Amino acid sequence: MTTRDPKRARPRDAPAPGLAALAGLIADETRAACLLALLDGRAWTAGELARHAGVAASTLSEHLGRLVAGGLLAEERQGRHRYVRLADARVAELVESLAAQVLPGPALPPRGLREAGAGSAMARGRTCYDHLAGRLGIATTDALTERGLLRQDTGFALTDAGVRWFDATGIGLDRGGRRPLARACLDWTERRPHLAGVAGAALCRHALDAGWCVRIGSERAVKVTATGERALSDLLGIEPALLR
Repeated sequence: MTTRDPKRARPRDAPAPGLAALAGLIADETRAACLLALLDGRAWTAGELARHAGVAASTLSEHLGRLVAGGLLAEERQGRHRYVRLADARVAELVESLAAQVLPGPALPPRGLREAGAGSAMARGRTCYDHLAGRLGIATTDALTERGLLRQDTGFALTDAGVRWFDATGIGLDRGGRRPLARACLDWTERRPHLAGVAGAALCRHALDAGWCVRIGSERAVKVTATGERALSDLLGIEPALLR
């Protein structure tokens, strides 16, 4: 009678190697800091990311190489400069969701007034790759839902009225790609899902282009302008006090 080796007998899960490789890429504080910084949706130079992460340029270059090879970052070169950005929206949603999972309790107290101000601004409103997050993102998501423009009961989906609302507001929706029209993205400060997908990206882009919001500081924080307060109040009934 032969004895079967349990390690050999167990079938190997097809996604297991890829999942382990992905976890290994993210499981480093420097690489995680780069991924979080790139959630602003913009391209950063290697030097900018090195200063942000507090490491030497040579060290950062090695980390970026692994993230690019692993498919989490896309790389562009212009002259002597090397730019990187998140590979796509799926990577952004993964990073934002993971950030929400690892911050289950109260955050550590800020180390100074500057850090406290930056944290408050990020919680009030920010970009998550190419859509709105923080209280601003949740307020717009809730307002769209309350008006029957967005459904959340069976996953995020724009209603027919919602599609018409975007068209009437002059916010174009690109329906030709493979990206879902509406998708939930877990907000790491609010612990609730905000609107992502094509509709979330279009709304964020319109808000910045129309001057409803402006970027502030070097982080992802955005501030709603007086024009934005009026527009969001008129179009979605959002109280300006919720956005301040």
